Amino acid sequence: QGKMRPPRGAATREAAERGGGFAAGPSQGKMRPPRGAATREAAERGGDNHMIYGIGTDICDIRRIQESLDRHGDRFAERILSDAELATWRARSERLPERGVRYLATRFSAKEAFSKAIGLGMRMPMTWRSCEIGKHPANHPEAGKPVVVLHGALKTWCEARHLVAHISVSDETDYAISYCTVESLIK
Repeated sequence: QGKMRPPRGAATREAAERGGGFAAGPSQGKMRPPRGAATREAAERGGDNHMIYGIGTDICDIRRIQESLDRHGDRFAERILSDAELATWRARSERLPERGVRYLATRFSAKEAFSKAIGLGMRMPMTWRSCEIGKHPANHPEAGKPVVVLHGALKTWCEARHLVAHISVSDETDYAISYCTVESLIK
């Protein structure tokens, strides 16, 4: 009744810093994992369940992508896009330049969101070209759904951690936005 409680999350943080363990629930007296235990660190240690490894979101101003293309030309797209994405970008740009810019902006945004979800940002092994945003083919049950395709060292890094990414991309007049959830499939 008259006891002072530590600030919300303080006991959890202390338990996590000690190496995890279990903390008693507030009133049930049951043992439960401390809040935040099902995080990246727990995923890397291994566990019994699939769990969220990380989430990331990004919003990109399409006008800034256009400015970068105007300033740097195709080199900008070649730095950001994988070979397959680059071919799609060129085809869309030839038909309608605005479509090409939107395509590049959504890929830029999706790669930023993915890099945040895996907790690396744009540091090795995460590179622009090692992360490709594709889509399921027409004959697939999830036809058209965007999918993250990884290459090289980034693919190896994610496979070692049993990570699977789910991505959503969208664009409107001036902005492209992406949301990425990465889960750990360690059993």
